Amino acid sequence: MDYKTDIEIAQACDMKPITEIAALAGVDEAYLEQYGKYKAKVDYRMLKDLADRPDGRLILVTAITPTPAGEGKTTTSVGLTDGLRKIGKHAVAAQREPSLGPVFGIKGGAAGGGYAQVVPMEDINLHFTGDFHAFGAANNLLAAMLDNHIQQGNALDIEV
Repeated sequence: MDYKTDIEIAQACDMKPITEIAALAGVDEAYLEQYGKYKAKVDYRMLKDLADRPDGRLILVTAITPTPAGEGKTTTSVGLTDGLRKIGKHAVAAQREPSLGPVFGIKGGAAGGGYAQVVPMEDINLHFTGDFHAFGAANNLLAAMLDNHIQQGNALDIEV
């Protein structure tokens, strides 16, 4: 029996527009900051605007050591969400932006695995919404400013 790889499964997926996924989760399009057709951030104002609604429940999946096949936190989260929805619960998985581990070949991707993954896999593992690039640029700018300040005489007496 031939098994499909994670990337083959992800690329064969018939993705739905993020606006449709958000609507299923009860998120109005007005709260979406879209990054193309399939990705978006949810505006933080939504929490304040919907504060009168009852709180949901949170299941936090963290610190799982992945199996040799790579099933870890994301795969568990997506599989759990799929299972809850299958039994009629209103469930949504919220994933964080991944580390750069997959880029350097030191860990699995951060999109899950098999049929329990988030798509578009390539975007999620390499760029997503660009936040990691912004963090890196800000870090480099601050480091350059600090180095320059010290080189120019260190008027603030920064300890090196």
